[in-house]
Amino acid sequence: MSAPEPAAPGGMNLSDWAIRHRALVLFFMILIGVAGIQSYFRLGRNEDPPFTVKTMVVQAFLPGASVEETTHQLTERIEKKLQETPDLDYVKSYTLAGRTTIFVNLLSGAPKAEVPDIWYQVRKKIGDIKVQLPTGTVGPFFDDEFGDTYGIIYGFTADGFSHRELRDYVETVRDELLHVPDVAKIDTLGAQDEKIYVDFSTHHLARLGINGATIAAA
Repeated sequence: MSAPEPAAPGGMNLSDWAIRHRALVLFFMILIGVAGIQSYFRLGRNEDPPFTVKTMVVQAFLPGASVEETTHQLTERIEKKLQETPDLDYVKSYTLAGRTTIFVNLLSGAPKAEVPDIWYQVRKKIGDIKVQLPTGTVGPFFDDEFGDTYGIIYGFTADGFSHRELRDYVETVRDELLHVPDVAKIDTLGAQDEKIYVDFSTHHLARLGINGATIAAA
């Protein structure tokens, strides 16, 4: 003698109900299956998904200054202004002779959508006190692009080409790749700085009454 089917709370037998409403159960099964398939094809598939890093690095330089001078004239002034940053968690700095590096860290709960505007506020606030920094200060410089991810790295060789020809070719490739869907940014690494040498005849300049220093200044 078989045992009776367990009844659901309230006396309802789910197995008996499913058998008696077979068409309705089949409909819900198909509905759930279709929803599952649609959800599968909508899943994120980025190898390097975008994320927001809530840290900015601020750097400034004061050539020739000692560690004490750099601390009092650059680090402390910049840090004091950075305390006004919205959603600020803490500021951490490293000071060397003639160089200061300051890390601006936001609260983990800071809304991701507002982070770009906060970094804009940081740039604006530091720009407001730039006239108060010592004469000869280089910067400040800002870096908030830690969240950039790169999916592909291309290498170009220069066999038979000059550095300028190679760079022109790379720039052409870069312009084409920027038209590819979902490509947001391309950085070029290792490009050689170009130098231009100007030679002139001192005898010819003397006849024209032109000073060589004047040409160099121009």
